Amino acid sequence: MDTMTPNLGTPNLGTSGMAGSAQDERQLRVDLAAAFRLAVELGWHEAVANHFSLAVSGDGHKFLLNPRWRHFSRIRASDLLLVDADDPATMDRPNAPDPSAWCIHGRIHASVAHARCILHAHPPYATAISALADPEIKPIDQNCARYYNRVAVDLGFGGIADETAEGERLARVLGDKRRMMMGNHGVLVVADTVAEAFHDLYYFERSCQTLVLAYSTGRPLNIMPAELAEHTARGWDAYADGAFAHFAEMKRILDAKDPSYAD
Repeated sequence: MDTMTPNLGTPNLGTSGMAGSAQDERQLRVDLAAAFRLAVELGWHEAVANHFSLAVSGDGHKFLLNPRWRHFSRIRASDLLLVDADDPATMDRPNAPDPSAWCIHGRIHASVAHARCILHAHPPYATAISALADPEIKPIDQNCARYYNRVAVDLGFGGIADETAEGERLARVLGDKRRMMMGNHGVLVVADTVAEAFHDLYYFERSCQTLVLAYSTGRPLNIMPAELAEHTARGWDAYADGAFAHFAEMKRILDAKDPSYAD
């Protein structure tokens, strides 16, 4: 991998067609593999569980997904499965993905057009907040305010998601949002690119860390008024390009430490 050439993340393929070439898919694979390795660096991984996926077709139905029971620290670009949400025989394959991955990612890719990249994980602070009776990210600082009125909240947890109906329900709960706090479960973020999804999950977990620490003091929270919280959330729009710079920098750190993710 040429670490001297800047790469600001995957291109937005939109919803009009397939990735333009094998090179396009190659770059998508590299970016998604990097996200798995970075999840380990940041302590978001959990044994051989959790799943990240990325659409490679215009309609989003064909997507890359991590293989079953592979630790995030070992995932390479070439390891990623290419599956089709419309193929009912997927789970009959010898290398079938994890049932919960197929359930959640398959149904969301099939029905949520803006979910090009889906990162579902159980990072410690976001998962702690998801376990509260009120899992809202309160706008107590500018990072937390980033998510003001911008997170779908699912309080309908019914056990491990391994049935089609549950995946369809989660897709409906997500709706037009790009983040979902999954009550009693964890968190899910979606975006057009890996760079944007990674950046968003990074700030989501940081915000939950701040909130957990604030709750732990036992003192009253200084919650922003609604108008200020909304103003702050909109202010983040001006920094959207920071996602690509952030992800490019994190990949350079990976390249210096262990570039095998790109193999």
